[in-house]
Amino acid sequence: MFHPIVSTVLGHPELVAEHLANYGALIREESQVASQGLISKVMAGVIAAVSGMLALGLVGVAVMLGVLHGSFHWVLAAVPGVAIVIALFSALAAARPRPFHAFDDLRSQLDADVRALRVAGERHGR
Repeated sequence: MFHPIVSTVLGHPELVAEHLANYGALIREESQVASQGLISKVMAGVIAAVSGMLALGLVGVAVMLGVLHGSFHWVLAAVPGVAIVIALFSALAAARPRPFHAFDDLRSQLDADVRALRVAGERHGR
């Protein structure tokens, strides 16, 4: 007489509550995975920006020291060079495309539930 989902909700509400709690856990897990990828990308970008600004400052200091002393020493190029290398590697890490597969498990679970409800509705309709 009633649709199978209605009889399940009325007869076994604990099953529906458990199913919804599992959805909440799945959403929490999927969002943590998605946020970790985003946080690592943002951190790489911040490190690239800070290292780039540091490199600019160190290059300016190196030029001033070179002009002041009237000679060039390899340290004047090595110190800013380290900051430039760090900035380049961090910028490459931030710009690298990463596959975004977040919420794929949630999507497939929702699809499976919708299919199960359709099958139950078709059986009920007979």
